Amino acid sequence: MSANFTPREIVSELDRYIIGQADAKRAVSIAMRNRWRRQHVESSLRDEIAPKNIIMIGPTGVGKTEIARRLARLAGAPFIKVEATKFTEVGYVGKDVESMIRELADLAVKMVREEETAKVRVRAAEHAEEQVIELLLNGRGPQLARQAGASAEASNTELAATLRTLLRQGKLDDEMVELPTAAPSGMPPQVEVLTPGGFEDMGLQLKEMFSQFMPQGRKPRRVQVPEALRMLTEDEAGKLIDMDGVRQRAVELTEQQGIIFLDEIDKIANAGQRSGGPDVSREGVQRDILPIVEGSTVMTKHGIVRTDHILFVAAGAFHVSKPSDLIPELQGRFPIRVELLALTRSDFSRILSEPENSLVRQYEALLATEGVRLHFAPDGLDAICDIAVLINEQTENIGARRLHTVMERVLEEISFVAPERGGQEFIVDRKYVETRLAEVVKNRDLSRYVL
Repeated sequence: MSANFTPREIVSELDRYIIGQADAKRAVSIAMRNRWRRQHVESSLRDEIAPKNIIMIGPTGVGKTEIARRLARLAGAPFIKVEATKFTEVGYVGKDVESMIRELADLAVKMVREEETAKVRVRAAEHAEEQVIELLLNGRGPQLARQAGASAEASNTELAATLRTLLRQGKLDDEMVELPTAAPSGMPPQVEVLTPGGFEDMGLQLKEMFSQFMPQGRKPRRVQVPEALRMLTEDEAGKLIDMDGVRQRAVELTEQQGIIFLDEIDKIANAGQRSGGPDVSREGVQRDILPIVEGSTVMTKHGIVRTDHILFVAAGAFHVSKPSDLIPELQGRFPIRVELLALTRSDFSRILSEPENSLVRQYEALLATEGVRLHFAPDGLDAICDIAVLINEQTENIGARRLHTVMERVLEEISFVAPERGGQEFIVDRKYVETRLAEVVKNRDLSRYVL
């Protein structure tokens, strides 16, 4: 299932959306390619090749999370992003570290199930069609078939053939059928072992446990034919899929190709302090994460998952702390460290217009839905960049995220009146930008709240 991209292809794909940060792109591209290489190594050596986990170090807003998001789309493998700050030490109320493995396994099951569903969708659709025709025959179907040209003496088989033709032509889309429905079965609930500190998941687990004993009644529901086809197709696909096989494949996929992006890891570093208070919990979280990264077994509702070959990509700003403030054992499990550079004025200019999902394209497309033509003059973009850099220097430096706040403020008036100005063109030049932001930029205290 994992995508087969070369490192150069991965970097090229990331370049379409992320400006700069070549070192980080190379590191994650090599790590992804090594996942593919390991699968082609002889089995006797394959289990000995451990993933080379990565720490990305850099200030906020320089592209760490965006690299993770784009990597997820390229991976073609189970990939989740979690924040280290969400975890608490075992014994405290909060999310336990093993929950990230359970979430990864859940995602893998969803991926494999969707893949298997695609394989049986044609058969499922045929079965669903037969059921809808049967429902129609028990209702207004015969009348509809005769209105379409079927003879009064037509047999049920002939009526069904006429209805099938009408159904495929979309001429029955407005008809209603009575569909017996129940809570979707999908995956039969299984009791999951509760771990200390895993209170966040307890509600879901209890619901699953009680659902085994509570009868699920089937209540009739009137829906239109297209909705009935969709619901019945999903139901039939679920019957055709071997869920035991799905779970088995998903566990293997999680173990062999799973990737976890562990964000804000700097927030659980001790910053060189060994005092009591919150730092004790931070170090406790690190010690709880350590066996997961080193390789351990985690019980999930889909089976036991070994974490030995899951790839971990961690990231943090490390403003106050530094990677060496992590416990030594955890440091050793992240052998690759890459630094993401702070963004320059030139980077801001490129971010605004070069990526395929640039802010300029986004706002132009949004306002085009109202019939408004939005045009950014080059000097207008320069003014936006200048102000974003200035605000970052005067207040907190939040990197490229500052462009979002500045752009939103600049276009606030246009966005408000757009529904009433369909067919008009607005040009955002330097004069317009400076007029919209003059008061905010002059008042440093106000800019802290507004921009």
